[in-house]
Amino acid sequence: MTDTPRRLLRAIGGIGLSALQCVLFVLPAQALPLSPGDRIRVTILDGEEFNGTYEVNLDGNIDIPYLSPLKVVGKEPDAVRGELRQLLVNGGYFQPSFLQLSVNVIQWAPVNVFVAGDVFFPGRVLINEKPADRPDEPAVTISGQYPPNRFLSVALKSSGGVKPTADVSAIKLIRGGKESLHDFSGLFTGEPVQDVALIANDQVIVTATEKVNPQIIRPSPITLAGVKVFLSNLTVPATGNAPSGISRDATSFTYGNRFSQAVVAANCAGGTRLTNAGRKAILVRTDESTGKTNFVERKVDSLLMNSANDADNPYLMPNDAVACYDSATTTVRDIIRSIAEIVTPAALLINGFSK
Repeated sequence: MTDTPRRLLRAIGGIGLSALQCVLFVLPAQALPLSPGDRIRVTILDGEEFNGTYEVNLDGNIDIPYLSPLKVVGKEPDAVRGELRQLLVNGGYFQPSFLQLSVNVIQWAPVNVFVAGDVFFPGRVLINEKPADRPDEPAVTISGQYPPNRFLSVALKSSGGVKPTADVSAIKLIRGGKESLHDFSGLFTGEPVQDVALIANDQVIVTATEKVNPQIIRPSPITLAGVKVFLSNLTVPATGNAPSGISRDATSFTYGNRFSQAVVAANCAGGTRLTNAGRKAILVRTDESTGKTNFVERKVDSLLMNSANDADNPYLMPNDAVACYDSATTTVRDIIRSIAEIVTPAALLINGFSK
């Protein structure tokens, strides 16, 4: 087996079961370009004065003693090794036939990338960030080390995931003024997808289509895992949301759930059919870019039994709100009850004075 397939197998082995289920194939770690903050170890046989661990600085260089700064940002470790070799030979430090040199990445740094377009939270995102409970770990030289969080899919996920109208077949990556398109539609069809390693200051643009694609409204490596929805149910006999069984868990939904499922979670459905069948539910959604509020009003029984399309029963999106209202029968009954509560004491007072 050649070195390249062997490294590929090691990389795939480190991905984990969840990534394999998504059929998300990635490049081996040695193909990752370097970014500021990455640390590499240079080892030269009989070259102790050059050996050491070097961090890529903000200018994209590494500073090796006795040598001029070497530009490494955006280059793969193998390319850096070749340029360093040439620098040492041209400087007269080594004869080409005797120079044995290795360059290994020992730590991949967090990097800032920019995500724009049809994602829920566009802007600058930090990927490959170390968990707060795992401070700097001792560096260990591992040839082919795999950094799973320095890829395009992670940047999309970190920006809130792509929206239902996103064109996932043509994700645009801009690096150094050059553009490339990447197809991630295989994540939803089961076809292999090749992820892309990112470097600092890469720009990702997700273009929008004219219509919703139901196929991508589900959890995936580039979409939301779940959404938070605000529920309110003050229908009779409830006196508040707590008696209606609306808890923190009841307001969290898997991405891909619909309006009808929020209505059931809010306990708006069920009960005495004669009085409750006419209950209404309202889905409220605010356009984050304009601040405009839109709503969808449906009768609960019709929503549950007669929905035929996305317009009848919309998908839930982050920060949607759902409110339940009593049926007309219950409303009339409550009006009569309120009138009775006013009239009865008044009648008693009148009777008392008349005596």
